[in-house]
Amino acid sequence: MSATMIKEFRLPDLGEGLTESEILSWKVAVGDTVSLNQVIAEVETAKAVVELPSPFAGVIKELHEQPGTVVEVGKPIVSFEVADDAGPSVSEPSAPSAPGSSSAAPAEGEQPAAQKRQPNLVGYGAVVESSGRPARRPRTFAPADGPAASQPPVVEPLGTRPAEIPPGDAGPAERPRSTPPVRKLAKDRGIDLALVPGTGPRGLITREDVQEFVRHGAVPPEGERPAAGAAAPGERETRTPIKGVRKHTAAAMVSSAFTAPHATEFLTVDVTPTMELLARLKETSAFSGLKLTPLTLAAKAVLVALRRNPSLNSHWDGERQEIVTYNYVNLGIAAATPRGLTVPNIKDADAMTLDQLAGALAALAETARAGKTPPADLSGGTISITNIGVFGIDAGTPILNPGEAAILALGAVRSMPWEYRGEVALRQVMTLSLSFDHRLVDGEQGSRFLADVGAILAEPGMVLTMV
Repeated sequence: MSATMIKEFRLPDLGEGLTESEILSWKVAVGDTVSLNQVIAEVETAKAVVELPSPFAGVIKELHEQPGTVVEVGKPIVSFEVADDAGPSVSEPSAPSAPGSSSAAPAEGEQPAAQKRQPNLVGYGAVVESSGRPARRPRTFAPADGPAASQPPVVEPLGTRPAEIPPGDAGPAERPRSTPPVRKLAKDRGIDLALVPGTGPRGLITREDVQEFVRHGAVPPEGERPAAGAAAPGERETRTPIKGVRKHTAAAMVSSAFTAPHATEFLTVDVTPTMELLARLKETSAFSGLKLTPLTLAAKAVLVALRRNPSLNSHWDGERQEIVTYNYVNLGIAAATPRGLTVPNIKDADAMTLDQLAGALAALAETARAGKTPPADLSGGTISITNIGVFGIDAGTPILNPGEAAILALGAVRSMPWEYRGEVALRQVMTLSLSFDHRLVDGEQGSRFLADVGAILAEPGMVLTMV
């Protein structure tokens, strides 16, 4: 029988400059045999949902974290039992060895291994320092006959109901030991695993334990349980942990609002010619099968207007005391997703034809709604658009995406009485709201950009005068 060894897989640096991720779900269970690069988990960073492939071929020995846990980069999340010749762990590369020895101390002046950059699934990242953080408490298990009644209050052994602990004496509770499928079953049934006696080895809670708990009537019937995220009867408020996309969005918005001096301008435009052009384009073979919307033509108008107003496609580099003007446009599109607000961007959108831009916008929206936007598409934007019109809103004061100079909000297209050729007529009207960083963009520059976008939407033929 070939020798085996245990390899730990640590949460990798996903290449976004983020320090933690939440385990959304495990795609494997303890005892499963996995192949190299098989997807073993879904994790959520502050920007995207990412699938983690297995760095080894072997057997799942232990899952260190349960779904819903936020884990620091560099912490072990799963252990594998692998053949002895499987090579070094992805997150723990072998240190250089001196000839004739299995390991060697760092040479004089060389960085200790813990301070070096280490390879991971998507590149290289610094090792997370563990100093200053409380170490994980080892699990302890009482003898089968349990502690004496005269002992001071302690955490009860797994497999018994928790003892009542006097106020002020409660310490951090250990999570009940179980497997991911059992935890999912308990969650679906609305069961707190801390109340379930475990009959497995060392107090492990099994599927049968949960089912027995349900059979004894300890869980309210399905129709009487509050829905996930809803307040239980009698509760006057619901508390939701701040994490994932919401946590990242909050930090980004606060940083932007209190770093960049915002200024906002508004322009209401008769976009009837644009809507008529949209209808004609949909009937042409060149755009057959493509989704064309007012956003498509507005995005193209923004790209054209930036050529005449490059200051709105720039960045304030405070560290170097420089203004960086981009000679390309990575166009961000704010997307409302089930996970919260994200702003994926279309790389080099300024080099795209209208049909290419339409296809890129459709793909971006579909990927964002599915929560599968790659991390690379959530960084590197140079200017953004937010389409608040889809919610029936006319205007607003959008907050800048951090690091960008401007964001344009598109209002709803409404049929309204409007002055047209000296008479009042029913026309299709839209309000544009432009916020910009006043360090980078003067009022004149912002106004000229907004006027150019409005002129194109009011008369698409005006593009010929701007290129």
